[in-house]
Amino acid sequence: MKPWEANIRKTVPYVPGEQPDKPRMIKLNTNENPYPPAPGVAESLYTFDAGNLRKYPDPAAGGLVRALAKRYRVKTEQVFAGVGSDDVLAMAFLTFFNSEKPVLFPDITYSFYEVWADVFRIPFEKVPLDERFRIRSRDYARENGGIIFPNPNAPTGEAESLALVEDILKQNRDVIVIVDEAYIDFGGQSALALLQDYDNLLVVQTFSKSRSLAGMRIGYAIGSAELIGYLNDVKYSFNSYTLSQPAIAAGMAALVDESYFKETIHKIVTTRERVKGEFQKLGFASGTSQSNFLFVTHPHIPAKELFEALKEHNIYVRYFDKPRIDNYLRITIGTDEEMDALLYFLRDYISRRDAGM
Repeated sequence: MKPWEANIRKTVPYVPGEQPDKPRMIKLNTNENPYPPAPGVAESLYTFDAGNLRKYPDPAAGGLVRALAKRYRVKTEQVFAGVGSDDVLAMAFLTFFNSEKPVLFPDITYSFYEVWADVFRIPFEKVPLDERFRIRSRDYARENGGIIFPNPNAPTGEAESLALVEDILKQNRDVIVIVDEAYIDFGGQSALALLQDYDNLLVVQTFSKSRSLAGMRIGYAIGSAELIGYLNDVKYSFNSYTLSQPAIAAGMAALVDESYFKETIHKIVTTRERVKGEFQKLGFASGTSQSNFLFVTHPHIPAKELFEALKEHNIYVRYFDKPRIDNYLRITIGTDEEMDALLYFLRDYISRRDAGM
């Protein structure tokens, strides 16, 4: 080791899904929306005055915050906006998880939680999901320094009831509970309905999935005015100007067209339920995904084998070489045409494999 390496913070980084750029590929590995954002988004960018880029953006992202507050019927001081939900969650970890007691989150969940805890030197414990990959609220009824979990969960897609979320809140009034709702628009009940009764609840959502703006990096948190105030204090101590002017404009435009938003969600959910049935016909088992992806396993074909075979044919899905889930694939819901191409390949692959046995 070189002398200067002794003072470098080392960590095992988060590994994002591949971002290949190949002709005629089918990309189903990063839970992006297969449909374009609302038409008003393109118009907002087309009419954007590039001359304004010489100025800093509004540090409070006021226009977007007001639009979000109106959309979710909360006060503006209850809304925090950041550069994707990853940025918002990182700020939340830094702001709220400062106890010597461990932060709790599921053992099968968004792997960035462990990375942030490591980077910020936050003690943590991973709480095992049950055999159906579901959260047991009683497992969180113990001393801790905070709680975070996604609902619906990633990568399983399972959505927990609002009653279970409230049960966790009731048992943990002395710490901050963060519910990461990146996929809530595709199914499940949002914890936003509980904000009035729990001032220690922070709900985090994103424009990346349901609003087709992963490339713009827009995330937000909604909670009590007190929690949002603390978040802003940390933000302004770290980086005042987070969201760019085009991102703020695009986010505001996306919130205007509610009918397009609902139409897109309906298409994805309809495709998800159809494809779920087709996977079952092929022998795959899957949970009751309420997200924009499926989490599937086959009883006779290893997930890694399928992952590699699909990749060779320019079909990209996500494989996690981790305990308990190393025989599962996470497959984003694409367009009907993309999903039909995936199913065609799987039918052919399984048929040829069975014939060769």
